[in-house]
Amino acid sequence: MDTRKLKYFLAVVDHDGFSRAAEHLLIAQPSLSQTIAGLEKELGVPLFHRIGRRAVLSEAGKELVGPARLVMRDLDAAQSAVQALRGVRSGRLDIITMPSPGIEPLTSMIAEFVHAHPSVRLNVSAAFTPEEVIESVRSGSSEIGVAGSPTPIRVPGVQVLELERQPLILIVNPEKDTFGPGTAIQREDLGGHRLIASQRGSLMRWLVDDAVARGVSTEIVVEVAHRTSILPLVLAGVGHAVMPSSWAPLAHKSGLRTLLIEPVSHLDVAILSRKEDLTPAARAFLKVAELHASLAARGQDSAPATGHDEDHNR
Repeated sequence: MDTRKLKYFLAVVDHDGFSRAAEHLLIAQPSLSQTIAGLEKELGVPLFHRIGRRAVLSEAGKELVGPARLVMRDLDAAQSAVQALRGVRSGRLDIITMPSPGIEPLTSMIAEFVHAHPSVRLNVSAAFTPEEVIESVRSGSSEIGVAGSPTPIRVPGVQVLELERQPLILIVNPEKDTFGPGTAIQREDLGGHRLIASQRGSLMRWLVDDAVARGVSTEIVVEVAHRTSILPLVLAGVGHAVMPSSWAPLAHKSGLRTLLIEPVSHLDVAILSRKEDLTPAARAFLKVAELHASLAARGQDSAPATGHDEDHNR
């Protein structure tokens, strides 16, 4: 078995079929099919079930995905290690992130990392639950995972670095701003207002549902899966939005006001990785994350009790 066959196998997995995988690899589809057939012959088991034009992983194929990713990543690590001796940092780093941590702190960490290691290519994929992030890191699909959870994440066999705690805020619809001049509101103050909410299962949606369960007469006017739509919807006057404080800088730059929601609920943001066999690029990224976590801890220790951004009126 050679790494080329494993590379082709993973391409079919990642691109959902032979046709798109062949396009990605810049080879003819019959050549790709022959290579996969040769790998199946070597292993003595089918790796895919051909259903019409679709290729669905067999049980054996599912078992091969994780080890194949580790082999390819270890090869990349070996190449990067040799290049590092010549003072060159190259390679690829696969990251998976949930939406809100993907705005911050991931953006700041990527900016610092890319400045220090411009030859490393980053591939950032999306997840919507902590469980998706954990599974991606465990399986080897991603080396680094960034997740947010209502409580600190603890996962056997996975290294967890706590980055920061993000309080939930209200991004205020400027057309319906009746909250007064303060920097914070109570959950009861949401009564009578229309809200843009994320889907069930998120901390932000839990806060809204909890307020409704306690008798607060708020109304969910739009339920949004893609959170990139939230700020445009607020700017359009559709409603207010409950989001983690990572969204505050973008909201302020858009001319929107934010308010801390009390009693305060926090999104615990952490970075996840395997405990060993990391590529040089992943280890370098974790050093950036450790510095961020240290600075965030100092900032939270010295922050006011509300933890609110002082330029909320911008």
